[in-house]
Amino acid sequence: MKTTETSAPLPADAGSGASVTKAGPPVKERPARDAGEGRVLNAFSHGILVIWAIMVVLPLLWAVMTSFKDDGSIFGSPWSLPDTLHFDNWSRAWTEADMSDYFLNTVLVVGGSLIGTLALGSMAAYVLARFDFPGNRFVYYLFIGGMSFPIMLALVPLFYVVNNMGLLNTIHGLILVYIAYSLPFTVFFLTAFFRTLPTSVAEAAFVDGASHSRTFFQIMLPMAKPGLISVGIFNFLGQWNQYMLPTVLNTDPDKRVLTQGLVQLAVSQGYKGDWSGLFAGLVMAMLPVLAAYIVFQRQVVQGLTAGALK
Repeated sequence: MKTTETSAPLPADAGSGASVTKAGPPVKERPARDAGEGRVLNAFSHGILVIWAIMVVLPLLWAVMTSFKDDGSIFGSPWSLPDTLHFDNWSRAWTEADMSDYFLNTVLVVGGSLIGTLALGSMAAYVLARFDFPGNRFVYYLFIGGMSFPIMLALVPLFYVVNNMGLLNTIHGLILVYIAYSLPFTVFFLTAFFRTLPTSVAEAAFVDGASHSRTFFQIMLPMAKPGLISVGIFNFLGQWNQYMLPTVLNTDPDKRVLTQGLVQLAVSQGYKGDWSGLFAGLVMAMLPVLAAYIVFQRQVVQGLTAGALK
């Protein structure tokens, strides 16, 4: 007897050539609690930022408000708005407390040191970032070491070096010290920034016959403008608020800078009770820093994020 094997019946769609698709695993929907946790975290971070802004802004506003009060209102109602604006506080601090002389000395010192720091620091950073030569990393790490060296340990030998060079109690001597103090951070910051710039632009300039100096000053330096502005703002803040170096190296009363003048004003006005003049002088020293940051805040952010964006 012959036996015949019968195949299993095919689906009805198999004979018509229709394709059969298999259903995949079920897609898991994102739980709703993740969205809730995200909202809670977002609210928490915004709350921290609001608290931080209040802690920073309120003392500034209180100092500005107090600079327009008289001495009786400062101690009688320290948190209330001034009844009348006493602009004579500012004029008294500017003329009688010699804040005008301190302000001029500070502008000369910080302006000269800022120009010298950016010029020397940008050239050194460009060479370290773009050229390979024996000792490149050694020189770079020397600048890094200068950032970690505490300035307190260098005050005594620095005093004798400046004194032996005949630069003690001089504006240009303080400028040179500020430049040396700010160069390590400037070179460190700009070296990392120059490495993010495209090399094709410099190579095209060399092909066209441009020298290294012309390529740097006319092509690469304008491209590094955000980085220069960012490091310039940081150096400006540090040099404008510098107190230790001028106290040790600048003992001439006629060449004092703003930080020394504010300390002198606080000591003298503490005996006289002219607290309104003291707050006026404090706001005078604070306004240039705030103005510089407000004007260049966009460039500062661009310079800090340029390396990440590239």
